[in-house]
Amino acid sequence: MTSVGEPARSNGRIRDAARTQAEILDVATQEFARAGYDGARVDEIAARTRTTKRMIYYYFGGKEQLFTAVLERAYGVIREAEQELDVEHLDPVAAIRRLAEVTFDHHEQHPDFIRLVSIENIHGAEHIAASEKLGKIGSPALDVIRRILESGQRSGLFTADVDAVDLHAMISSFCFFRVSNRHTFGALFGRDLVDPAQREHYRAMLGDMVIAYLTAERAAD
Repeated sequence: MTSVGEPARSNGRIRDAARTQAEILDVATQEFARAGYDGARVDEIAARTRTTKRMIYYYFGGKEQLFTAVLERAYGVIREAEQELDVEHLDPVAAIRRLAEVTFDHHEQHPDFIRLVSIENIHGAEHIAASEKLGKIGSPALDVIRRILESGQRSGLFTADVDAVDLHAMISSFCFFRVSNRHTFGALFGRDLVDPAQREHYRAMLGDMVIAYLTAERAAD
């Protein structure tokens, strides 16, 4: 008989831990995104991964910890994309446009991330606040934005004195809304924000909006 502290054996062999955990996180991501935190069931996740609830608890500790692990991995994906962003060779206008495009592409390609963030906001970001890993992950994009803004202001291309966090929020808001509000927006206005035929239009629109904000003349206070 297997003890509580040991993972169960499958066909006489212990499954590869890393592969098993990755598979659990894949299915858990789908289940939490589909049903929300309260509606998701660990039993369902176990059934779909051909493992046991006991093994999931062995690896992650419980439902709350599993959801936190799902969030940590989801945020890790976009942070990795930000870290790999190479805009040092671009002029400030092209660089900030490229950064906006990276966020646009990521949010479009990861609708489950959008749903998970929406769910976490419903829960007051309690899982993120309790996660030591997420508390330290920050956003590499902020450092990139700061460098681009400084370069643009030194060169005179950017006339606005803009805070990096504000600009990050501006970019993220458009990209997030486009995916999260797709269905309600479509029902109200008859327009699909993720229509492939309009993709480049919205992608360019985001960049144009950001550049216009950064280069607009501001009235003196």
